[in-house]
Amino acid sequence: MNAEKNICGPQIAKIRCSQKTALTQEQLTAKVQSLGLDIDRAAIAKIETKQRRVYDYEVVIFAKALNVCIADLLNNE
Repeated sequence: MNAEKNICGPQIAKIRCSQKTALTQEQLTAKVQSLGLDIDRAAIAKIETKQRRVYDYEVVIFAKALNVCIADLLNNE
């Protein structure tokens, strides 16, 4: 079975890059760390390329850091 490890990774990358003030992975790392998530830039890169699972509490923090609704991160269309 080759199930995807997450559906929000590509959305995180898309939103991160498309916002008015686009964030680098390093800047996003700093934002999520300031919100209490212990994660590094390499982990964010793996999330964005669907190589790492994303836990529900992480989705909440990514949504806050990117200033979007959780649903925006789960929309995989």
